[in-house]
Amino acid sequence: MIVYCQVPVSIYHEKYMVFGNHEPVSLKACLSANIKARRKTLGISQERLAELADVSVQMIKRIEGRRSWVSDRMLANLARVLGVSAFQLLVPTGIADSSADNAAEISGLLDNLKRNIQDDISRRFEALSLRR
Repeated sequence: MIVYCQVPVSIYHEKYMVFGNHEPVSLKACLSANIKARRKTLGISQERLAELADVSVQMIKRIEGRRSWVSDRMLANLARVLGVSAFQLLVPTGIADSSADNAAEISGLLDNLKRNIQDDISRRFEALSLRR
């Protein structure tokens, strides 16, 4: 089952998504849970993940503990090391594990999310230029 994001996600403020009729899901909570679960599935320690992703052990602990957010580069590195797509680290379990039959729908969802973020950024730049 594919669910669609009902609220835009802004990189500047709220980091929440709504899937279907469910409560808003914290991206930080999803990221934390997914990294930890994938790391354990692969049987690697936080120390080994940190080494492979070229980040500190403390940073991995902060991410898994929901105390830190990641840069786009770090997200890409973690996804690469964990053998998943970056988006799979940001969505609740079950949605990220959708079958290949849903790949086109997932791609559409990601395109919509990207457009929402781009629109948000464009509106912010427009608002800033109008103030000048």
